[in-house]
Amino acid sequence: MRPISKIVIVGGGTAGWLTAGTIAAVSRAQDAHPLQITLVESPNVPIIGVGEGTWPTMRRTLKRMGVRETDFIRQCEASFKQGAKFARWVTGDADDFYYHPLVLPQGYFETNLVPYWLEKTNDRSFSSRVCPQEHLCEAGLAPKKITTAEYDAVANYAYHLDAGKFAPFLQSHCIENLDVNHVLADVTGVRALNNGDIAAIETQQAGEISGDLFIDCTGMRSLLLGGHFGVPFKSCKDVLFIDRALAMQVPYEDLASPVVSHTISTAQKAGWIWDIGLQSRRGIGHVYSSSHCSDDLAENRLRAYVRSLGHDPDALAARKISIEPGHREKFWAGNCVAVGLSAGFLEPLEASAILLIEIAAQFIAEQMPASRSAMDVVARRFNETFLYRWARIIDFLKLHYVLSKRDDDPFWIDNRREETVPESLRDLLELWHYQPPWHDDFDRAVEVFPAASYQYVLYGMGFHTEASPRGLSPNLASQAATLMERNEVEVRTMLGTLSPNRELLDKIVRYGLAKV
Repeated sequence: MRPISKIVIVGGGTAGWLTAGTIAAVSRAQDAHPLQITLVESPNVPIIGVGEGTWPTMRRTLKRMGVRETDFIRQCEASFKQGAKFARWVTGDADDFYYHPLVLPQGYFETNLVPYWLEKTNDRSFSSRVCPQEHLCEAGLAPKKITTAEYDAVANYAYHLDAGKFAPFLQSHCIENLDVNHVLADVTGVRALNNGDIAAIETQQAGEISGDLFIDCTGMRSLLLGGHFGVPFKSCKDVLFIDRALAMQVPYEDLASPVVSHTISTAQKAGWIWDIGLQSRRGIGHVYSSSHCSDDLAENRLRAYVRSLGHDPDALAARKISIEPGHREKFWAGNCVAVGLSAGFLEPLEASAILLIEIAAQFIAEQMPASRSAMDVVARRFNETFLYRWARIIDFLKLHYVLSKRDDDPFWIDNRREETVPESLRDLLELWHYQPPWHDDFDRAVEVFPAASYQYVLYGMGFHTEASPRGLSPNLASQAATLMERNEVEVRTMLGTLSPNRELLDKIVRYGLAKV
């Protein structure tokens, strides 16, 4: 019945500090005696620092922690992200692209617009017909105005950020405003209790640090969950082939250069290239399968992409990162839970890594066990929930590859082999040949990717759903037509009132946004 009062987070970076800030903010808001939170990180292990895309959930996360959006944008080189543009994923042709926007389709919780779009209006892309965001991205516009309050939006948005600046920013906020205790020390061992729980971590510089709950944010090393508890790693390389990344920081021509307000993901023969715009530079990287492409060839393709932008890639360094796609067989064992890379990693497609950190930290904060006796129940819930979420993310990422029609490289052909496609995804694709994705296809109250995300990818990539043999009712057709007309009005209004992304970012840096 020992109460849980001391939380020890081992490892810093985005995972450690987001987790510390989330738990501290929730505890301070609801507990008369807030949790004691200590974050221990090595002074000798650098953070990876290339996770530069978020989901819109980050707005709520930062607001809950008491972070001013203006400060975040100024100090983390942050820019607005309104979704992702996938180029050359279907046929590989120069004009082949589609969007996965962050705005839900018009009337999303009442009306499924897919049947009407398929029957009446598929002369234009699905996303452009059902929400304004593709139009905003193509026009280079921001998702809000300088008069829009912090964290509020005209069009839903997430962020691109400098990961190397984000972790120190969070660290400063957590220490100064949320009373998180920061210890710089190298972990040398674990002192365990008879039941296997961690009593304390042993460190070189600070001696023993005891706690009631330990959160493993030690990255791919997984010192606690994998090392002490021996929880095995489950590879998914048989489904997702990407296992290498080359990252490069590319400067703008000048500080007046446009800042694109979406991630650009351009398919290559054995992988794809990401391209995101920050305030003073672009983050560009190539992820690929080492089974289908050599490191040298991948770097040549990355440098060719940068050269096509008008830059000299020979003056820039490319950083190589190895990826082992997969996750731990469970994420909470004893009195230890893994968050971030220590739990697993897939690939940067659709920016799921930071999202998983956020929702894991939120789960821990909101369901923090009162005592060790209650912890096993919370742990079982956590493991069940997150095994489901990882499986759905794997399905969603694989969907992008399965729907491609490219046949110019074995990478794309191999991705369509039936034995590489999870049975759960095969079942959904079979269903969606006859009826479009909708809410009941996903049985959890909170899904990482809702039905709308599947709709944008499926119909952006040319997936065919048969028309219902029962036809489209006049009432439903009328509702859908009204919603699409509303969308056209919103598009015209937003195109006429929103400013370029660069212009808004410059104003925020200079003047700041209105406080909430």
